Amino acid sequence: MKAVQFTRFGPPDVLELVELPVPEPGLSEVLIRVHAAGVNFFEVLMRADRYAATPDLPMFPGVEVAGIIERAGPGADRSLIGTRVAVPLFAIGRGSGGYAEFAAVDGGAVVPLPDAVSFEAAAALMVQGLTALHLLRRSPVKGKIVLVNAAAGGVGSLLLQLARRDAAKMVIAAASSDEKRALSLSLGADHAADYTAPGWQEDVKRLTGGLGVDIIYETVGGAVSKAALDVLAPCGELVLAAMGRFGLEAADVEHMLDDNQSIKGFSLLPLLTPEGVREDLAALFELAAAGALTVTDGGRFPLHQAAEAHRAIEERRAVGKVVLVP
Repeated sequence: MKAVQFTRFGPPDVLELVELPVPEPGLSEVLIRVHAAGVNFFEVLMRADRYAATPDLPMFPGVEVAGIIERAGPGADRSLIGTRVAVPLFAIGRGSGGYAEFAAVDGGAVVPLPDAVSFEAAAALMVQGLTALHLLRRSPVKGKIVLVNAAAGGVGSLLLQLARRDAAKMVIAAASSDEKRALSLSLGADHAADYTAPGWQEDVKRLTGGLGVDIIYETVGGAVSKAALDVLAPCGELVLAAMGRFGLEAADVEHMLDDNQSIKGFSLLPLLTPEGVREDLAALFELAAAGALTVTDGGRFPLHQAAEAHRAIEERRAVGKVVLVP
């Protein structure tokens, strides 16, 4: 089978297509022919050795796949053969191997995929869908004014929709281009702001009647986090999901303390349980199948163009979820 690896850290071109044996499903495992593999920003950072953790080399990236079960190993349920499934590799102790034509996984780890949900959408609803869901659980939005940074990205586009479903008082989408802001508005945001424009914070304050926002969901980090603090209301929350990109200084934190504001850290993996993942993904798939949750296609690339997929994310050209289609 074909798979993608990198043997050194660096730019997207370090990603290379290699030939590997098709994995043999072991005890209780099933073999999945991958139809879509999700590409995530943290994998871009990992490839460049800019992530919070440095992976061992060679590295075979990819932590979410969707496809069809082709074979069942000893002890696995043979009735699963031919079924459409999604597999959140990251949630079952597998932090790699998704950028490939096949994957062998424990049969108990697969999540059935409704016919109305595409493989590409399923890939978007694993890391990014679960992230959006758990961000809202960390800081519920009912009756509150919220700001979603990177609102046209994979997480942001799902987060603003779920926030609207959870009865947020106002959802403000922050994004860096006209196209991204228009997409955010089409997905249900009440207003959109350009967080790359000078003075954008004043626009947000006007939208909130000078009150500021109650919750900022921050997935960008660095200077964007610092700038967003200007619009956080007294007693507001900054929910920081930008691992490894904390850009606040001591003076910023002291100012937050003076205004009774708080920072909540966010890391998805510690919040997951096997049963919870299955239930949450089933719920997200049901919403998508019913048309109540829109998954934005950020681009589909064959395996041999994995480097281009990474460039699309790294250069912030992607809107929504980027996937590889073996």
